[in-house]
Amino acid sequence: MTNVLVLGAHGKIAQLAVPMLLAQTDAHLTLFLRNAQRLADAASDRVTVVEGDAANVADLTRAMAQVDVVYANLAGHNIEAEAQAVVTAMGQAHVQRLIWISTLGIYDEVPGAFGQWNHQMLDGGYLETYSAAAKVIEGSALDYTIIRPAWLSNHDEVAYETTQKGEPFKGTEVSRKSIAAVVTQLVQAPSQHVHESLGVNKPDTDGAKPAWY
Repeated sequence: MTNVLVLGAHGKIAQLAVPMLLAQTDAHLTLFLRNAQRLADAASDRVTVVEGDAANVADLTRAMAQVDVVYANLAGHNIEAEAQAVVTAMGQAHVQRLIWISTLGIYDEVPGAFGQWNHQMLDGGYLETYSAAAKVIEGSALDYTIIRPAWLSNHDEVAYETTQKGEPFKGTEVSRKSIAAVVTQLVQAPSQHVHESLGVNKPDTDGAKPAWY
């Protein structure tokens, strides 16, 4: 049985990934979030809910006892500090496998008009901090996979394709459910996409901006 620690478990993607992981794997899940009461009802024989701060190494290290895979669904202005704390805690807890959710554009890999629009929307703190966090992950000794989703929708669908770091990003959008499916696949096959940074988009969604803008 695989033990998976979900950081930022109250996040929208994480709340889709958790039921997928329970349905499609035999993993035990530890849900880590600032306010454990938000997910208290999720506790079961396969789900443990713990409270902690993802920028606090001690909180993280405690939660990583007996963990095989860390899935980090974190966000916010302090994402670089959280990345540093996760890397440090995983080293202390002797955990190697990390699935890290980032965002498109951190390598300036989004081409054309959509790339320009993405910069206009995300420059000024967001792209810069997510890029810095990714550098922390990539500079570590961990077996990481970074996931760079396109602009996220709530469509009830799993439809995606991927690009590698160094390749132009494709498409403009992808469903959160698709990203949850990628996470589930990586938990099922943790040797896949190690030391890779995957752009993830819905096929045939090229354009100057996502459809809802």
